[in-house]
Amino acid sequence: MIATIVGTGLIGGSLAISLKEKGIANWIIGVDQNESNLQKAKELQIIDEGASLEDAMQRSELIILAIPVDALLKVMPSILDSAASNHVIMDVGSTKEKILQLVAGHPKRGRFVAAHPMAGTEYSGPEAAIRNLFAQKTMVLCDVKNSDEDALEVIENMVDKLQMRLVYMNAVEHDLHTAYVSHISHITSFALALTVLEKEKEQGRIFELASGGFESTVRLAKSSPDMWVPIFKHNRNNVLDVLEEHIHQLQQMKQLLEDEDYDTFYKLIQKSNKIKKILK
Repeated sequence: MIATIVGTGLIGGSLAISLKEKGIANWIIGVDQNESNLQKAKELQIIDEGASLEDAMQRSELIILAIPVDALLKVMPSILDSAASNHVIMDVGSTKEKILQLVAGHPKRGRFVAAHPMAGTEYSGPEAAIRNLFAQKTMVLCDVKNSDEDALEVIENMVDKLQMRLVYMNAVEHDLHTAYVSHISHITSFALALTVLEKEKEQGRIFELASGGFESTVRLAKSSPDMWVPIFKHNRNNVLDVLEEHIHQLQQMKQLLEDEDYDTFYKLIQKSNKIKKILK
């Protein structure tokens, strides 16, 4: 199979590596507006060649869109317009509702499978691509009833070969739950980094004193704004909802400290420890 990866960064590049290693594709075409990314992906042998989207689609069966949500919304209609009956088109976007609203009713909607691999790191670009990024991670497929059976089967077989867990959701459900378990983690990490940078003026002290706990908590603040601002924009209502609850919890802890109510603070932390039963 010839596969095209549109967007040769962390997710697209890691998928390209895995598609070849797992025997899912024998030739990978890269498409990227950033010419330096495309060149680097070729140098690292992540892709076999670079091409224009039009040329790549003419020669590919599988087209994977690994680009920010804003860019995806711009190109998706024209990609479906150009889709042939043998094409399988998959996105890996972190929000789904607006994308699926956009393509609803398109005559070639069935060639599209909306997917979200729950995997990644804080790094970006082709250099960030790694082997086995997706093994034992979860792939969410959304609104599969609207995808053609043969297109869905191609993606399900791919997920199986990537050794991923498969979960099915509708778009609304997906965007709600990713706001709770993924998007809030990133916005909290960005805020924590800004807090420390504002309060700790001596950057050398941050480097000297930062322990594993701080490093793991603030790790996501290294993530690219090119990726995350569109996610916050397109999942705005859900992110605002969970952010409001998060601020409430912080204010509650602040008040307990002000009141020196350490018994209640103890109980709150004890309650938070229940997460250990879920995340083992």
